Amino acid sequence: MTEPVQDKMVHNGFPFEIPFLTDLGVEFVSSANGESELRMPLLPRHMNSWQVAHGGVVMTLLDVAMAQAGRSLYENVAGGVTVEMKTTFVRPSAGAVLTAKGRCYHRSTTLAFCEADVLDEQGRVCAKSSGTFKYLSGEHLVKRRAA
Repeated sequence: MTEPVQDKMVHNGFPFEIPFLTDLGVEFVSSANGESELRMPLLPRHMNSWQVAHGGVVMTLLDVAMAQAGRSLYENVAGGVTVEMKTTFVRPSAGAVLTAKGRCYHRSTTLAFCEADVLDEQGRVCAKSSGTFKYLSGEHLVKRRAA
């Protein structure tokens, strides 16, 4: 059984430093048993010209929610990468706070198949995504950085 990530929180609640997420203000809520939750207060700098969350912000939340859901099922994971991702924008993402919820519905030795939703403050789905993630052990990451 994988130890819940909540016991290792260090950066905005994340168990490891991700400068881009810190800059955006993404907050880690939970990640365990193939599920994850993130929150992000929306600031003026996150908006597009229509005054709703920029699509790149929404896709970042979806990507990280899925990656965290998958990561929660692997022990001793040093890193991972998004292999593919599909996103559908359902309605404008507006309000003061967005919530992203991810779920891993299947995993193999190194791949996780996930889905996520971004919700507004009323709990309405603003965007949906599915994705595939490849996870690497610390040994793989050390070899890659040395090359």
